Amino acid sequence: MAEERQFISVGRRKTATARVILAQGSGNFLINKRPLTDYFKTPYGQLRVQEPLRVLGLEDKFDVRANVRGGGVTGQADAVCLGIARYLEHINPDHRPALKKEGLLSRDPRAKERKKYGRKRARKRFQFSKR
Repeated sequence: MAEERQFISVGRRKTATARVILAQGSGNFLINKRPLTDYFKTPYGQLRVQEPLRVLGLEDKFDVRANVRGGGVTGQADAVCLGIARYLEHINPDHRPALKKEGLLSRDPRAKERKKYGRKRARKRFQFSKR
């Protein structure tokens, strides 16, 4: 008897990594074992996490469990969003066009640029005095 393995979707943004599992349910979100409104206090975070389900009209069909590590609030919200979108695409490849149109399947590659030597930060220079 072959046992079915559970699919875990991964989403990343900056230094945040989210591992997401969806299950048939009533629209409950658990982020690091805490409710969505308790974990993401800002409206941006809450709306961003729910966006893939809202685009497909599946808000009340799935329960979402996610473990998130690293990064800040925005990076974590975007990581969970990407993880949910990837999971939905894995479940049903017909969802791909709608998710892709909204830009939910692409990983945002922007990250903090490293500091360079001889500079204050990545690009900012030290003050120059001619005289």
